[in-house]
Amino acid sequence: MTGERAQRERLRDLAVFERLNGNPGKTSPTLAVKKFCRTIATKHTQASDVRPLPVLEETLNYLLNLLDSMEHPFEVVHDFIFDRTRSIRQDLSMQNIINDQTIHMYEEMVKFHIISHHKLLTCSNRPNFSSVHYLNMEQLKKCLTSLYALYEENRDSNSIYENEPEFRSFHVLLHLGSNSQPLGESLSLWLSHVPSAILKSEEMFFARRLLRFFRMGNYKRFLCTTATEASCLQFYIIEPYINEVRALALSCVNSCGYIHHPYPIAHLSKLLMMKELDVEPFCNACGLKISTDEQGNKFLATKQKIFHYSKDVFPSYCLLGLEHFER
Repeated sequence: MTGERAQRERLRDLAVFERLNGNPGKTSPTLAVKKFCRTIATKHTQASDVRPLPVLEETLNYLLNLLDSMEHPFEVVHDFIFDRTRSIRQDLSMQNIINDQTIHMYEEMVKFHIISHHKLLTCSNRPNFSSVHYLNMEQLKKCLTSLYALYEENRDSNSIYENEPEFRSFHVLLHLGSNSQPLGESLSLWLSHVPSAILKSEEMFFARRLLRFFRMGNYKRFLCTTATEASCLQFYIIEPYINEVRALALSCVNSCGYIHHPYPIAHLSKLLMMKELDVEPFCNACGLKISTDEQGNKFLATKQKIFHYSKDVFPSYCLLGLEHFER
């Protein structure tokens, strides 16, 4: 690391978290963190270039503690942790370390990418949001692939790891809104390789039911099940699809309602599981108009002909019952 640190000081290639007293050309052993290198020639790698497991654990803890930093915009924090955790995975892979500590580290790195998935939604108006979001999801899937392999390689008989059911459920939830195979194979084939104890777990049962509700268009069960059963990390994966399901519900109300019986906003609030003050802007974003009676009560006039849904125009409205997850 000493050679890399000197070179990066010379090139002024230091992240804001690595700069000594804010100097972009000066760092220290306690601030500098090894960068990810896309091409490494193993035969030319010195033993001192690869960090041992205790150092990697300490480095990961340091990086994850930066996640709640308010001193810099989240995109800056994410960019730094994103690169340095890739470097940690690279060092782990080069040493072929397979044990409980490595599994815990991969679980923590998966959490980082899922939390980033949630926090990056607030940066959706930034110019490079799409590419950052895509790269984060790409690394999340790679982390999960490695984690699942570690579970299998380090398993004793028919035992399962404490967090394994929840982390396996993430793969199922990544199929929401898409017919793609996140890890390169069909979901049914992937499930056939999952231990039966995990398939019977509450976490996996929840994820499979939710995916079924989504594909069936059962918006009521989808929203209610999410609000009552999702863990924080599960919700962060589901979150981008909440408004899509709400739009489906609104479309059904608009097209199936009786024209002479407008739908009260208060009822829509309960159906869509969102705050009443958010219902009107959500309807407007879908192209629907809200009317007000003489008493000041607001209604959605049904059978409106203009209805459209675009993922790009919706802010992230909270889901009633899970407000504490969305902070």
